[in-house]
Amino acid sequence: MSNYEVGSIVEGKVTGIKPFGAFVALDEKKQGLVHISEVAHGFVKDINDVLKVGDEVQVKIMNVEEDSGKISLSIRATQEAPERPASKPRPQNNRKPQQQQKTQQQGFNTLEDKLKEWLKQSNEIQADLNKRAKK
Repeated sequence: MSNYEVGSIVEGKVTGIKPFGAFVALDEKKQGLVHISEVAHGFVKDINDVLKVGDEVQVKIMNVEEDSGKISLSIRATQEAPERPASKPRPQNNRKPQQQQKTQQQGFNTLEDKLKEWLKQSNEIQADLNKRAKK
């Protein structure tokens, strides 16, 4: 039925644009769909910013449904992915060493135990603030 093989890269012409993707004619009788997620590397909010009817594009055949004849295409798969910028180093854990050690020693605590601990810490902080306020 189809002389288009999955994985092959062919030239096509954009024949229609919808919010979800672009229809690309592969020849006089066959056309396929490039889903908006397959148009370009990165997020495409509006396909009209990237493609126009009549554009000549290179597409990779991603899938051919034999029963329905639907052809899924990708423009993105024909392009080299842009280099990703070096990721920012993650912030280090800013806990004080004694807090880290205390947490590691505690292991799993019930919510009731945690609540008692939080109330104790809160009371200590409040007492410290009250002392400072009186000075």
